[in-house]
Amino acid sequence: MEVPDPLGTVPLSGQERLRGTSQVPSLRSVCRAPTLQHPQGRALGSSQPAAPSPCPGQAAPSRPAPPSPSRSLDAATSGNACEKTSFAFLRQELPVRLSNIMKEINLLPDRVLRTPSVQLVQSWYVQSLLDIMEFLDRDPEDRATLGQFTDALVTIRNRHNDVVPTMAQGVIEYKEAYGDDPVSNQNIQYFLDRFYLSRISIRMLINQHTLLFDGSTNPAHPKHIGSIDPHCSVADVVRDAYNMAKLLCDKYYMSSPDLEIEEVNANNSQQPINIVYVPSHLYHMLFELFKNAMRATVESHENSPRLPAIKVMVALGQEDLSIKMSDRGMGVPLRKIERLFSYLYSTAPTPQLGTGGAPLAGFGYGLPISRLYAKYFQGDLQLYSMEGFGTDAVIYLKALSTDSVERLPVYNKSAWRHYQASQEAGDWCVPSTEPKNTSTYRVP
Repeated sequence: MEVPDPLGTVPLSGQERLRGTSQVPSLRSVCRAPTLQHPQGRALGSSQPAAPSPCPGQAAPSRPAPPSPSRSLDAATSGNACEKTSFAFLRQELPVRLSNIMKEINLLPDRVLRTPSVQLVQSWYVQSLLDIMEFLDRDPEDRATLGQFTDALVTIRNRHNDVVPTMAQGVIEYKEAYGDDPVSNQNIQYFLDRFYLSRISIRMLINQHTLLFDGSTNPAHPKHIGSIDPHCSVADVVRDAYNMAKLLCDKYYMSSPDLEIEEVNANNSQQPINIVYVPSHLYHMLFELFKNAMRATVESHENSPRLPAIKVMVALGQEDLSIKMSDRGMGVPLRKIERLFSYLYSTAPTPQLGTGGAPLAGFGYGLPISRLYAKYFQGDLQLYSMEGFGTDAVIYLKALSTDSVERLPVYNKSAWRHYQASQEAGDWCVPSTEPKNTSTYRVP
């Protein structure tokens, strides 16, 4: 299954026709996003908070403006108008999203911005935004223009295939050159969460357009609407992710734990659990969790005659769909749980780009990005571990597609202030490693 990828941004040099509002689409409306009419709103840079601009002459970006469900058109009955409307929407919306995150790239510490890898990523983003802006004055009635636009989107998507590992390499270059700095680390963590979440959203828009209008269909998934499955079987995706992780586990460890899966549909106990969702997003999360669970299980039971199974519970309620994966991999200490979601921490050796290894292996990005996929449509991913026993990983998704609205970063004064914040002194007592013996301690 395809796992999302790309993008960024640059100076807009006076292009103030890009418009937007603060509306956010539901997953069902994103499913039809290529058929949506872009809402009219304020011009780019017209009413943003007056935070200092890190790039002289660069217009302050507007808020992302995804279309609302009420503006949806029926792709099946709209014919060519569907692609025209998608073109009109994306040529304005993509630069808005790109410009928002590009402003934040420029707020990173100078020592990070100077790394060759980060500069390379910036150059990709600059070129991608310029490619989109070539179509601002093009006629949507021209079929050649529509075809060229789709080709441009494919080019952008391919250009950004290595954005994640390249940005990760930039962080490694920074750490090797300057070591750890708590303030910079905090800003990098904040930025990368927003950067990769923005990237997921842009990839989503690009995929929807190209999958619907490139003139071909996916024979393996004929009922998908772009990258969205209106009847996504959660159990099937769980099994797909398990089988792929099992292949890797068998290859490296010569054994793997079994899978036990159970479904609880509180709304209709006789029906399997299906939701409107992006299967590739769910697969990415589950595959990462299975890899971690299998590795922990095999390594902690290497002398056992039989490996304990990995148990998956899928539960559907009125508001949430929850997927709990339980392993017997001896767990993780509480103090290390949040560290597992840090981009600046990895338990694996640092990989080399271009070696043909597993994507992102060793960068420590598997769990952080998996959590972003969950958060993208208002869900979450949490770890609950019992050291000495095992770990429960829980994916929370919205049960109703109308609640599955995009979570998008917005560049504003609040975001700008976050990058200016300095490390404050702790206001809690930190116990020493050797507590005082109160039976002998005397007040001076």
